[in-house]
Amino acid sequence: MVTTFAIFAATSGAQGPATSAEQDVSVTAKKFQFTPNEITVRRGIPVVIRIVSQDVLHGFSCPGLKLRTDVTPGQENVVRFTPDKEGSFPFHCDIFCGSGHGGMTGTITVIP
Repeated sequence: MVTTFAIFAATSGAQGPATSAEQDVSVTAKKFQFTPNEITVRRGIPVVIRIVSQDVLHGFSCPGLKLRTDVTPGQENVVRFTPDKEGSFPFHCDIFCGSGHGGMTGTITVIP
């Protein structure tokens, strides 16, 4: 299943409102998927990714953008970054979560 999320304007988030210059993205993690698993953001504009696990401990790792966090169940886990290069950057769960773990992947696409 492919779920795409593109954000080009700021929205409010659970940890308070995003500033007008932030791209705010909410992601849900559960065995064995991220929703959305395709995220599109703009280069040079700060991004806040808020990730919540619905079941077990997961990891969120996007080596190409140097992003990494544990995703603790029932807790909002926040990753902040400002993309400085365009392209498609794969992300994955890097904490073994069961037999479908290898397919728990997605892509962050950074556009101009």
